[in-house]
Amino acid sequence: MYYYKFKVFYDEVEDFVRDVDVLANTNFEDFHLFLYQCLGLQGNEFAAFSICDQKWNKQKEITLMDTSEDDEMPEDPEYDEEDTYSTKSRLPKFVMKDAILKDFITDPHQHILYEYDFIDPKTFYIEFQKAAQTENPEEFPRCTFQKGVLPVRLTSKNIPQPDVDEAQLLLDDLEDDEYDDGFDDGYNEEDYNDLNEFSDF
Repeated sequence: MYYYKFKVFYDEVEDFVRDVDVLANTNFEDFHLFLYQCLGLQGNEFAAFSICDQKWNKQKEITLMDTSEDDEMPEDPEYDEEDTYSTKSRLPKFVMKDAILKDFITDPHQHILYEYDFIDPKTFYIEFQKAAQTENPEEFPRCTFQKGVLPVRLTSKNIPQPDVDEAQLLLDDLEDDEYDDGFDDGYNEEDYNDLNEFSDF
């Protein structure tokens, strides 16, 4: 049985790299689940693979779910050659669970893009290194080298929050400042206690 060795990069982190080994008959859905853990991704976001040429131009798309119904087009659609989005929409599409790695690795240096979370996008560059035989398929998939970690995006869940006492002190300070305008107008309430509203004027 054959396995494939890939090297994975993330260009937003200079020293980020992973070396992974995956059986050739693995489908892209299992490859996605393995990468999710190996790369340190979080959440449950949409993901997709793109089979690329040597210049990282997309040639085929492999998505987690079948999106063909959302991409219905006329039999002979007309495209503006300058319209990048339209050009991309013509790419052949496949579903991860039905797509097997060995059917898409056709180049000795095959390039693959792995895109995760299209709202806060993360794009990983996967380069095919080599194919080799194994007599122990149970050892796969495996990560043989890893360096670098993904940056943590600050959200309301992981921003440090002040404790109750500290928060109350901040609130008290704000309330005191609201009524202190920094001026002393010389007013003293005791100076007016002996005045009669009607007879003293």
